[in-house]
Amino acid sequence: MMDWLPLFFFHPVSLYQAAAFPFALLFNYSCLMDSFSTHARYLFLLAGGGALALAAMGSYAVLLLVPASGAAVLISSLGPQEVHRWTFFFQMSWQTLCHLGLHYSEYYLQEPPSMRFCITLSSLMLLTQRVTSLSLDICEGKVEAAAGGIGSSSSLSEHMQRALPYFSYFLFFPALLGGPLCSFKRFQARVQDSSSLRCRHPIWALTWRSLQILGLECLKVALRWVVLRGARLTDCQRLECIYVMWSTAALFKLTYYSHWILDDSLLHAAGFGAELGQKPDEEGYVSDADIWTLETTHRISLFTRKWNQSTARWLRRLVFQQRRTWRRLQTFAFSAWWHGLHPGQVFGFFCWALMVEADYLIHTFARLFIRSRAAWLLYRAVTWVHAQLITGYIMLAVETRSLSSLWLLCNSYNSVFPMVYCILLLLLAKRKHKSN
Repeated sequence: MMDWLPLFFFHPVSLYQAAAFPFALLFNYSCLMDSFSTHARYLFLLAGGGALALAAMGSYAVLLLVPASGAAVLISSLGPQEVHRWTFFFQMSWQTLCHLGLHYSEYYLQEPPSMRFCITLSSLMLLTQRVTSLSLDICEGKVEAAAGGIGSSSSLSEHMQRALPYFSYFLFFPALLGGPLCSFKRFQARVQDSSSLRCRHPIWALTWRSLQILGLECLKVALRWVVLRGARLTDCQRLECIYVMWSTAALFKLTYYSHWILDDSLLHAAGFGAELGQKPDEEGYVSDADIWTLETTHRISLFTRKWNQSTARWLRRLVFQQRRTWRRLQTFAFSAWWHGLHPGQVFGFFCWALMVEADYLIHTFARLFIRSRAAWLLYRAVTWVHAQLITGYIMLAVETRSLSSLWLLCNSYNSVFPMVYCILLLLLAKRKHKSN
């Protein structure tokens, strides 16, 4: 567990995101004052993304610029029926090669990867979201594809003019290093229409988010002190391992919440966010951090939909809705592939898929047999504790980078909690099959 502790201090990505705030506010203000043409706005966002990539990633920025350029060319050249298939293949092939480079460094050379390389991989995963989201929009007719193709007689400058909005969208700096998925339709509307960038209460919104981040960081400091004084997963004894798992997973969650709110604040400062209290539509902007729901729900399935929920909606659209059989398992398998296919990720996402399946069956049968209010409250309390421990177990498995740490986790008392849900899944699935 001690190997994870540096991750809970102020992350370099947060420093780069904070440094980008003045430029995000400048972009928003310039658009409100109508100081930029639409072409200049695309260029400003693209130039900011290039500068931020070079500052955060150094020479590794090439690994991001190459697929962004390739995807922009493919999308501006291919027809609506074939654009998604080719861009998906190109983007995931490139991302997989980069993840294999990380595997080679970690497992073969036994060397810790460069922080800049890790930042590049994280940005590459976000780029994959934007590329595939846009290609799906074009394929489904939600976004009109740029006119012209590879065989057209258009000049090079006209091709570049068509590709500029796509290239700018792939690399625009408020979403380069983090943040919820912003659709191309929303991005284009915000850039082309100055009034759509106007926020009614930007100062109050950013102040509220700043207070949330401050509170989360204070909780992290307190919890980090508790974790440092406690046992480690390598030397904990029996039931003590449950406390170690819960406290470490809580640190991970607080770190994610803080990052998500900061990323959301940067998008809001640039004018791409949502108003406070605004309810998103099915295709609209949605924040990643719904902390209240994540910490109070007793449903693992609801936790899954709300955890990094813009990514959850993207996975649902990209995989779940496109498949006919084993849809949930295929979605989690693709998520493991997208994250890099580390052993802990493969095990963790497979376990997560089983837990969601069990969750649906358990709560369906509970609604049929629990009648009294007292029994229902007791049931909710027990399942809330169980859900918190299972999600903590999954989180530690996914974040584990070594087989020895994964083996320690699997051999600890913590494995009892997912095992209970697996047994219930088998029993209830058998009963459901007999009933049908």
